[in-house]
Amino acid sequence: MAAATVKHALLKVAAVPFSAGRRRCLTTCVSTGELSAAVKHVSPIEASLYVHWPYCLKRCSYCNFNKYIPKGDNSSLMVDCLQRETETLLRLSQVSSITSVFFGGGTPSLAPPSAVARILDSVSRHASLPAGTEVTLEVNPTPSGRSRLEEFHRAGVNRFSIGVQSLRDEDLKLLGRDHDSRHALRTLAEARRLCPGRVSVDVMFGRPRQTPGAWRTELGELLAACDDHVSLYQLTLERGTALYGQVMGPAGELTLPEEDDTASMYTDARDLLQQGGLLQYEVSNFARRNTVSRHNMNYWKGGQYLGVGPGAHGRFAPLAEGSGVREARVQTLSPDAWTQEVQLRGHATRRRIPLSPLGLGLRCSWDGLALLDSMLPTLLLALDRFMNP
Repeated sequence: MAAATVKHALLKVAAVPFSAGRRRCLTTCVSTGELSAAVKHVSPIEASLYVHWPYCLKRCSYCNFNKYIPKGDNSSLMVDCLQRETETLLRLSQVSSITSVFFGGGTPSLAPPSAVARILDSVSRHASLPAGTEVTLEVNPTPSGRSRLEEFHRAGVNRFSIGVQSLRDEDLKLLGRDHDSRHALRTLAEARRLCPGRVSVDVMFGRPRQTPGAWRTELGELLAACDDHVSLYQLTLERGTALYGQVMGPAGELTLPEEDDTASMYTDARDLLQQGGLLQYEVSNFARRNTVSRHNMNYWKGGQYLGVGPGAHGRFAPLAEGSGVREARVQTLSPDAWTQEVQLRGHATRRRIPLSPLGLGLRCSWDGLALLDSMLPTLLLALDRFMNP
């Protein structure tokens, strides 16, 4: 395989998002024995919790996540069912300690802050939720989102993930976002006031018409305003989205940066973030002053996690059924169908896939595999085997 092809393939793989809401997967080439040994170190009674709030006020032009525009105010029913499914999965898994909670979406900052308090209360009644446990909320940085941060903080959120995406108003409009750069910076400042050192920023590169020089300037502005954690994502075109039609349609209204430019943006971002004191601890996440997300790291280390809400994914062993085999579980996608199933049987698991030790190793970096440079040899082997079977 040509060196240039390998380089671009590696960079493309390296830049894809890895988080609870994104649910992407990285396959590494390690032996079954190594995987089995790593799995043995995972406590069967601990897990993270991901809670999916499926509603948004609008759909962004690039987004194909499992999200819906609500037809009315059904937040009360949604919260009731999120509580019930949380309790059911805790009993089914016999998890006795929740190590982190992540509220994603959709736009979970549209949920009533009481929803967070009620779900955390459900966790506390069925498992241990130690004081100081990382509780993250994804926030859309609109004026209304900013105005509710303090209420969410009082409800139990101690970490905010702010969906800034860009500091360029023209790009935010193109992406279909409903905030501008001023809104983003004000939301970021308020989040940092409430949770200093525990605020993450999502930012996207490879946007239409973006150049490496403009990206470096923008990232410098972001570093001046951000807190101690940055999640870096490459824009990808997804079929069925408005942006896909604008780029790939017959009119070709928009163009994405060339592959070489996108690769440069990623490497430039890594350099600039590290110069700013943010060290890379997994493919798309950078942190300083020991602010690594415990929730993110649980995914990378192959830990158990419960997925609650429409379309949520989880991985745990259903010990209450007498099985110690870890399963990948996917909840029903549609909120309407999901609520009906939760009301009927306590949860809305649609698919259950038993996982082998090899399956448990997907998206896993173990304790020492933190920086991307450490992963490149394994990625290269995987890509070579894929390109030259």
